[in-house]
Amino acid sequence: MSEREIAQLEHELVLLTRHPSMGAFAGGWDPGSQQLERSAYLLMGRLESAGPQSIGQLAETFRLNASTVNRQTAAMLRAGLVERILDPAGGMARMFRLTPYGRERLDQHRSWSVRGLERVLTDWDPTEISELVRSLSRLNRSIQHRIENPMPEKVNAAR
Repeated sequence: MSEREIAQLEHELVLLTRHPSMGAFAGGWDPGSQQLERSAYLLMGRLESAGPQSIGQLAETFRLNASTVNRQTAAMLRAGLVERILDPAGGMARMFRLTPYGRERLDQHRSWSVRGLERVLTDWDPTEISELVRSLSRLNRSIQHRIENPMPEKVNAAR
């Protein structure tokens, strides 16, 4: 792959990440609505897939400063999306887990995001969508292979 192709790929990825959520394309989106913030959506997805996590574990997973994760989880606690629990393994750290309300909100946000993707991809052939999924999965695996604490490969996307 040439340096020019890599630069084009980097540009496309930057353009892709500027969209806060594909759900914005679902229609009926109200900027003042109660959609989850991007950070909450990511952290809650991790709690859903990995189970209860401490601030340190979340910070390590997302390569963030613990104080940043602390602020984000504090906001999620105030909103009733997560709760603090004792470490099930008996450790000293407090853990966070999704509340039933948090799980419901996560499911709603994911559904909203999927509807937005469906609208964006309306004119795509199923083969093109499958190819994109394969390519993005491969890219994610390549990235995960190069970091110490990878995210889970599989997400419970279809519920």
